[in-house]
Amino acid sequence: MENLALTTLMLPFIGALVVSFSPQRRAAEWGVLFAALTTLCMLSLISAFYQADKVAVTLTLVNVGDVALFGLVIDRVSTLILFVVVFLGLLVTIYSTGYLTDKNREHPHNGTNRYYAFLLVFIGAMSELHGDARYLVYGGILFAAWGKSAQLPMQAWLPDAMEAPTPISAYLHAASMVKVGVYIFARAIIDGGNIPHVIGGVGMVMALVTILYGFLMYLPQQDMKRLLAWSTITQLGWMFFGLSLSIFGSRLALEGSIAYIVNHAFAKSLFFLVAGALSYSCGTRLLPRLRGVLHTLPLPGVGFCVAALAITGVPPFNGFFSKFPLFAAGFALSVEYWILLPAMILLMIESVASFAWFIRWFGRVVPGKPSEAVADAAPLPGSMRLVLIVLIVMSLISSVIAATWLQ
Repeated sequence: MENLALTTLMLPFIGALVVSFSPQRRAAEWGVLFAALTTLCMLSLISAFYQADKVAVTLTLVNVGDVALFGLVIDRVSTLILFVVVFLGLLVTIYSTGYLTDKNREHPHNGTNRYYAFLLVFIGAMSELHGDARYLVYGGILFAAWGKSAQLPMQAWLPDAMEAPTPISAYLHAASMVKVGVYIFARAIIDGGNIPHVIGGVGMVMALVTILYGFLMYLPQQDMKRLLAWSTITQLGWMFFGLSLSIFGSRLALEGSIAYIVNHAFAKSLFFLVAGALSYSCGTRLLPRLRGVLHTLPLPGVGFCVAALAITGVPPFNGFFSKFPLFAAGFALSVEYWILLPAMILLMIESVASFAWFIRWFGRVVPGKPSEAVADAAPLPGSMRLVLIVLIVMSLISSVIAATWLQ
């Protein structure tokens, strides 16, 4: 099992070296190959862990005397997050083979060795975030996690990080970079034993402020990627709120928050890659210029609908099975901690308002007579269509996968 874990982590870096020195016309092929090999190793690792029937396996890589400085923790939580990181990395790599071409109307570009090499490095680096945070100071962890996950007052960088190609934006927001902070906080809660309630209280207050502020920032956005960036900030706030609830003894909140990481990853990836499909075909991602998408580009139109319903928590999509446990846990704890009741009411209002706002944009963008940009849309490559279909399916079933694995 340990060898499988190390192979899963090292393959993307080996692939990055191979891609760097391969002919440019072969860069995409090598990128997909190594992403696929990493995915196979990841699935083999998860299978081996399941068959071993162990609670956790710890692999120490660096130690000084009896003190372990760096290592890997293989358990149900880390393997679930590893699945999200690596599988979405494969989907993003496949999607990029169609997106990163001269036919892209928004920013034509040829696939390069550098792009696929750095993408593989990104997959490998994010796969290594499953460490043991037991000996860190909880307040420092929470503060660092806020910054890494773009929570108030350190949120300003994320909406401005939209200049990258859309597949990278999808991976950044959905599966990798910004989720590191949430995962670190979750890992600390799982491994740390009794955590002071003040950490949970501060975490809930800051998460609530972030969620409400993030929603207000939806209102002026017309660039689809910037709207989704602010949505990511609010969704991360929900995860921090749930994890903070778990400090007060709610196992349901902990499992719901971990499932939230998984479910949001697939739904938000779908939304970003729909934005990428629209910019590829129509040459713009400005929402006011898009109308009648379903008529000309039915698959991105359906994807827009599914993603909007999923991230706002509408059943039967995966987002519902993330938010509902947090509501249930919060209202249950409010019997003992009355201050939670107004917080939960505010979260319900935000959830309904977010649904209304995304449905508003859905009504303007997806149905109706195609706008000029949409009427002249170019067809999508097969690789992009395939990934959108997979993510639509995952937005329906990822909650089942997460719940089954965490039991």
